[in-house]
Order: sequence, then structure tokens, then C-alpha cells
Amino acid sequence: MAGARAAAATSPGSSSSSGSPPPQEPGLGELLEEFSRTQYRAKDCSGTGGSKVERIEKRCLELFGRDYCYSVIQNVNGDICGHYPQHIVFLEYESSEKEKDTFQSTVQVSKLQDLVNRSKMARCRGRFVCPVILFRGKHICRSATLAGWGELYGRTGYNYIFSGGADDAWADAEDVTEEDCALRSSDTHLFDKVRGYDIKLLRYLSVKYICDLMVENKKVKFGMNVTSSEKVDKAQRYADFTLLSIPYPGCEFFKEYKDRDYMAEGLIFNWKQDYVDAPLSIPDFLTCSLNIDWSQYQSWDLVQQTQNYLKLLLSIINSDDDSGLLVHCISGWDRTPLFISLLRLSLWADGLIHTSLKPAEILYLTVAYDWFLFGHMLVDRLSKGEEIFFFCFNFLKHIISEEFSALKTQRRKSLPARDAGFTLEDICMLRRKDRGSTTSLGSDFSLVMESSPGAAGSFIYEAVELVPAGAQTQAAWLAALNERETRLQEVRSAFLAAYSSTVGLRAAAPSPSGAIGGLLEQFVRGVGFRGTSSSTL
Repeated sequence: MAGARAAAATSPGSSSSSGSPPPQEPGLGELLEEFSRTQYRAKDCSGTGGSKVERIEKRCLELFGRDYCYSVIQNVNGDICGHYPQHIVFLEYESSEKEKDTFQSTVQVSKLQDLVNRSKMARCRGRFVCPVILFRGKHICRSATLAGWGELYGRTGYNYIFSGGADDAWADAEDVTEEDCALRSSDTHLFDKVRGYDIKLLRYLSVKYICDLMVENKKVKFGMNVTSSEKVDKAQRYADFTLLSIPYPGCEFFKEYKDRDYMAEGLIFNWKQDYVDAPLSIPDFLTCSLNIDWSQYQSWDLVQQTQNYLKLLLSIINSDDDSGLLVHCISGWDRTPLFISLLRLSLWADGLIHTSLKPAEILYLTVAYDWFLFGHMLVDRLSKGEEIFFFCFNFLKHIISEEFSALKTQRRKSLPARDAGFTLEDICMLRRKDRGSTTSLGSDFSLVMESSPGAAGSFIYEAVELVPAGAQTQAAWLAALNERETRLQEVRSAFLAAYSSTVGLRAAAPSPSGAIGGLLEQFVRGVGFRGTSSSTL
């Protein structure tokens, strides 16, 4: 463990909206090229490929350091986990002056390192609970599901079975320590020990909510249970946590998404398949305020399902509860990064996290850190047409509205209730943290402007005209929504431009008609580029 901390002061900024394509983050093309060429493995970071990965990791650390003080869990050569970053970032607190004293973490990083080392065997492929987003002092974490007997008693054999015999099963990714061997020798206390360490890690990170995206209770391969999950732990070791079973289709389903010309609307998962046995289960107290009929989840198409699950996750982390959240699927590298990335981008678009990063920068960070460095198998997924990675960023067009904004909830908590607008005294009494910038709707000031009479982005204390809530209030709120929409659309546009010039174009093949053909033609139609030739993509 390295105790290196970083905090860089930069001015918040956002690229302006214009008719020209948004600027690409330097290195984004190289990142996508590397991502689509080979799968990241911590132990392989040497040679030419290693230097590229080092540049990617260095850039991620720089981007995290813009807004946060952090420590690093060293994972050189994959000593802890063969498919986690070599430098695992643990965000401790926001580095801006107005936040650093408010949300400083009480976690001792050395103790966290010890818990990580002890708990890693509890989860599939050693993908332990890892904090990746810090929001108002709460850790949003990711991991794989719980390991079953098959993995605990032979990770090498398990990896081979689980990967279908593929060469990239990481059979030798982790050395078996003496402690591991001793642990495995005790049948009676095996699960108590490894899952006990996992629970200690969750509690140390103040995680209370566990969201399980698996459509199965246990993953079965060739008639054998190869993984488990918290919801079916026979000893109910996780009973003190709030468990949510929110089944979401695996990466295989996204082959249908690609085959339908990248149209998610109307694409419904077949819930009657034999292996699907995990029902949707959410405590009532988490659903009452969302106005969603959860009993209809099996009739939702891919857009509705993703939207509703994201609303649920946002409502959990935006509640008054100070507890953190864990999101996981089976291996934690397909569905998990999908929702982690959407959470990161949605909160960023509201100006609540990574506040100094521009659209191109947050795009680079989430592609590199949430997807590439946490082991998403893009090469394999592209070869099978399972384009869950592409779906994630193309889906941003579906979360631009007020329904997905965390600011609306924060306004209700922060501002006094009024039937008709706010007085000057109301506004002036707000803390600086609540007011934020008076010139940027990307800041917390949009909390005020949403229901205040001033014109968005041009508030002047001496000249403000106090009027009841009405047309101007509505205009201000619409301006805040437009800011969110603009930011997300810029991220999506930058992604599509970079993707089409690397991954998309590479996969294109000439069509018999001589026009844009094959996969690229489907890609162009699916993302909404109409009347655009291949030379302009």
C-alpha cells in the first residue's frame, strides 16, 4: 500500500456546445485501440503494451487528483487481483476547499489493505469489494459475486470451467499463499472465514446496500454451482445488509441489441429461460418514492429496465442515509461497469462529482478506469457481437431528463419550503457549499436557480427582482436541465466519434451495394447519424 495522496487545484470548466464535434481527450483513440486489441491483465504490463497501459493509468490518477485526495492500493503484477488496476484508487475526500473538511474519510488505508488481502478469496475470481466513486462521503463499490465451493477449492480449475476452456482464464493470475492453503484445509469454517472477512471489508467501507444484478441465484456450469450470491447464503451471513436482487440481462443479450441495429427500444429479455431463477426483490421502503410499478419488470424493454434500475441506484445513494452501496453481477466486468459508469456520468453531469473535469476528460476516465483497467473483455465481446460497452455510452441519450438528476432531491433537502419563490434573505443564508458558482449551472448553484427567480447563470444580489415562482423559475429549471443534457450529449458525441474511428471502422466490411456496409452501416443507423458518409464519421 502506498500512502500517496494527490490533490490538484484546477478551475471548473465545460466545453461549450457548438455545431462542431466535441474535442477528444488526448489519448482516447490510443485507449480504444488498446482496449479493442487486447484484454488488460495486471501481470502483463511490460514491453510496448505495458508502456501504453502505464500512460493510461497515469492519466487516470491525474484526472482523479483534480478533485480528490486519494491513496493507492498497490496491485503491481496483479498481486492482489490479476484483473484490477495496478494502482487501485481509494478516494478519501474531495480536495476543493469547500468539501475537504466536510467529507474526510475515517478509513485507515493500511487496515483496508489488510482486509482486501484477507477477503479477496470470498468473491469470484478474487474480484474483491472495491470503492470506485465517492459521493457526499459515501463509497460506491464494485465487485464480483460470492465465490462458491468450486472456486474456493480450486481456482485454476474453476477459471477454466467458467471461461468455457478459454486460454484467457487467468489460471495462473494469482499465486496461492500459505494462508490460502491453510484456509482451504478447513472445510467446516471455510465460508465463515472468507465471507467473514468480506463482511468486515463491507462494514469498514460503511456499505449497507448490496445490489445484485445476476439473473441466477447461483451460476451453474455443466451442472455444477460455480458461484453463489449474498441472497442465497444459507447461513444468512449478510442478513444485516439491505439486499436488492435486481436481475439484469448478461452480456450475451447484447448480441440481440447489435443484431437489431443497435435499437434497445422494444428489446425485451426472455425471463422464461431455464437458468433464470432470481426474482426481483427490493425492500418496499426503497421503492415508495420512485413511482415505478416493479411488478411489471419482466415486460420492460432494455431502455425501461436500465432507466428504472439507474433511478433506483441514484435514489439509494442520494438518500439521507450515510451508508455506501455495492453493485455486482457475476464476474463484475460487464453489467457492473455499465451501471458504475452510468452512475459516474450522471452524477458528474449534475455537477456533484469530478466537478473540474470536462466532457472529454470524464469520458476518458470512465472508459479507462471503469471498463478497461477493471478487466472488461472488449476483444471477446466484440468478436461475439455482445456490445454492452457501446450500449453504455449510446444509452446516455436516455438519461438526460429531470428524472435522473440528483439535484432535484438535493434541492428539496437544502432549501426551505415555500409556496411562492424565495426571498433574497433565503438565498443569502445558504452556505457557500449550497450556492456554488454564480456563473455555472454545472455547480451546486443550480439547486437554487431551479426554484429561484433569478436568471440562470447571471445572479446579481443587488439587482435581483423578487417575484413569485412562475415563468422565470420554470426557465431557470429548464436551463439547469439543459446543462445536464448538454454535458451528457457531449460525452456521447465524443464517444461515438472516437468509437467510429477506431473500433467501428475497423469492423466495417464493404457491402454488395458499394455503400457503407456490414457492421458500420448498422452502427451509423443505430446511433442516429443520418445522411452521413463514412468519410465524415
